[in-house]
Amino acid sequence: MASVTLKDLTKEFKEVVAVNKLNLEIKDKEFLVLVGPSGCGKTTALRMIAGLEEATSGEILIGDRLVNDVSPKDRDIAMVFQNYALYPHMSVYDNMSFGLRLKRVPSGSPWPFNTRRAFSKQEIDRRVNEAAKLLGLENLLQRKPKQLSGGQRQRVALGRAIVREPKVFLMDEPLSNLDAKLRVQTRAELIKLHRRLGITTIYVTHDQVEAMTMGDRIAVMNHGVMQQCDTPLNLYNRPANMFVAGFIGSPAMNFIPVKVGQSGDSIIIDSGSFKVTLPENKAECVRSYIGKECIFGIRPEDIYDRNLEGLVKPTPGNTIKVGVDVVEPLGNDVEMYLTAGTFNLIAMIDSKTQARSGETIEVVLDMEKSHLFDKETEKALY
Repeated sequence: MASVTLKDLTKEFKEVVAVNKLNLEIKDKEFLVLVGPSGCGKTTALRMIAGLEEATSGEILIGDRLVNDVSPKDRDIAMVFQNYALYPHMSVYDNMSFGLRLKRVPSGSPWPFNTRRAFSKQEIDRRVNEAAKLLGLENLLQRKPKQLSGGQRQRVALGRAIVREPKVFLMDEPLSNLDAKLRVQTRAELIKLHRRLGITTIYVTHDQVEAMTMGDRIAVMNHGVMQQCDTPLNLYNRPANMFVAGFIGSPAMNFIPVKVGQSGDSIIIDSGSFKVTLPENKAECVRSYIGKECIFGIRPEDIYDRNLEGLVKPTPGNTIKVGVDVVEPLGNDVEMYLTAGTFNLIAMIDSKTQARSGETIEVVLDMEKSHLFDKETEKALY
C-alpha cells in the first residue's frame, strides 16, 4: 500500500489546460473520489497518475517515489477502465491472469535468457482463484466476455486489477455502463471490497451520488481546477463556493439573487419577492455585506410545508408564500416546483402534504442550513 501525492500537476493540450496546478495528497488505504462534470480534468488527472498521459509540469509521487518518468507497468498500480477493456477471445481466467503471466523480472543470465516469469503457475492460480471467490466469479472462469452480463464483466475487470496486488487502484467511471439497480449493488460491493483489501483507491466519476456514498474524501473539480477537497458531509454542509454547492446534492441547491439589509439588530435577506432573517450566528459573517448584492442558497430538503409539523418552527423571519407549479410524488417525499414572486424553487416535502398544483402555500426555510455567496467571486460567506 502507498500514499499518492500530486504537486502542482498540470496538463496542457495546446491552448487547453485540462488540469491546472492540482495539489492533492491521497493517504495510504484511503478511498478518494475525483468528481466533476464532463471535461473537468478528472480522467486526465487519473491517466497522468497511471502514466498513460505525460504531465506538462508538476510531480507525481507514489509513496516516496517520484514516478513522472517511470513507465506505467513499473508504477505498481492497477487501473479499471470505463469500458472494461477485456480481451474478447480469452476466458475470464485468462483475462484475469494475463498481466501476471506477462510480468517478467531479471534472471541474471545473458540475453535472450536474461528475464524470467515473475510468478509461478501455482501463484497465478492462487491469486486468480482468491479474486474469483472474492467477486463471486468461481463458476464463470471458463466463459468468454461475450457470455457475461455487464455486471459480470465489470467484476472480471476488477478481478484483473485485484490479482496484481498493486499499491494503488485507479478506477475510471467503472459503473457508468451498468443499469441503475446493478450500479447500486456493485457500488456496495466496491465499498466492501475496499474495506477488505485496504488498497489506496482513486475513483473517478461524474455521479455525485456515487461520490457521496463511496468516498472517504471527495475532490470536486471544474475546468481543470480543484474547487474543494473534503469529506462528503463537509462538502454537503459547508461548500466552499457556488459550484460545489450546486454540484453536490440532488436535486441541486436553489440559488436566488438577494440584497443584504438590516432591520434593527437583525440581518435581512431581501430578494424583492420575499424577505427572510438570518440567524445570529450567521448574521455576524455578513455584516460587512450590508447594502450589497449576494446569492442566497437553500437546499430543497431544507424547505418545509408550514401545514406539517416539521423540524423547524415557523417564525416571521423564515416563512414565505409560494405558488405550487408542479407536484411530483416520489413515495416517501414529494418534489415540488414552486414560484416565489419571479423566482423558481425546488422543494422536497414530506409526502403527507396536502398541497396541490395551482395553490398558494406557506413554506418554512431552515435558515440554520441556508448559505450565502459573494456575487462576484461566488465564494461562500457562511
